[in-house]
Amino acid sequence: MKHKTTLRTRSHGAFRLHYHIVFVIRYCNPVMNAAMIERLQEIFADVLSKWGCSLTECNGEADHVHLLIEAHPALDLSRLIGNLKTVSARRMRQEFAQRLARWFWKPYFWSRAYAVTTTGGANLDTVKQYVLSQESPP
Repeated sequence: MKHKTTLRTRSHGAFRLHYHIVFVIRYCNPVMNAAMIERLQEIFADVLSKWGCSLTECNGEADHVHLLIEAHPALDLSRLIGNLKTVSARRMRQEFAQRLARWFWKPYFWSRAYAVTTTGGANLDTVKQYVLSQESPP
């Protein structure tokens, strides 16, 4: 997937926002295979485009998936995450019902929890030092 290195603009602001999101399979069941992760990439990319965001990277293992997304400042991140989980869970349960039946007898897929962190071009210590090094006004 393409990685952008320039600032994006919207209205009167310039930004570059990336989030690292992790979703875990309910009960940490090792249900996913390569085909499922590939399909999740397609689903996530589609949902994100509808939100004006983009999928930078996506990969996972049998029991969890990592997403690196590029977003905009007006984004309601918790609503986006809810939508990503709802849409992907519904489609995965439909498209891989036979495989998932072994682990889930109720309509589950993702754990209720998730992890999200921000990312950037510089680490936190570098940004802190930059902020602290600003000249104080007279």
